[in-house]
Parts: sequence; structure tokens; C-alpha cells
Amino acid sequence: MAQVTIETIKNGPYIVTGEVELIDAHGNKFPVEKRMALCRCGASTEKPFCDGTHSKIGFQAAEKAVPESKE
Repeated sequence: MAQVTIETIKNGPYIVTGEVELIDAHGNKFPVEKRMALCRCGASTEKPFCDGTHSKIGFQAAEKAVPESKE
């Protein structure tokens, strides 16, 4: 099995390294890439990919992931 890592860049995108298949909500497949930056701010014009807009809009990400409720 190929190793895949997802790194969070402070106030920036998710960096996905490793071969992954990315499929959008309509079932369209994107070409397999070994490294991609995925938008986390929601403002990219190239979604799901990062286009650097986070730095222009002053995106501030949460410092830590919030654990799911155990209810």
C-alpha cells in the first residue's frame, strides 16, 4: 500500500503527498498527482486546489483539530 501523508500548513492549505485518487461531488476524477495543495480557506477559485487566496484574505485557521463529540 502506498503511503499518503496530509500536512496542515499554518493558515494555509492541506498538502497531500502520495498517490491518491481525488473525486469531486459529481463523480469527476482528477488526475493522480504525487503532491497537491488542497484549499482549506474556502476562497480558492481553483477548488478543491489551493490558489494562494488564503494569504490575500487573511485566513486564520484553528490551531488544533477539534475532537468529535462522544455523544
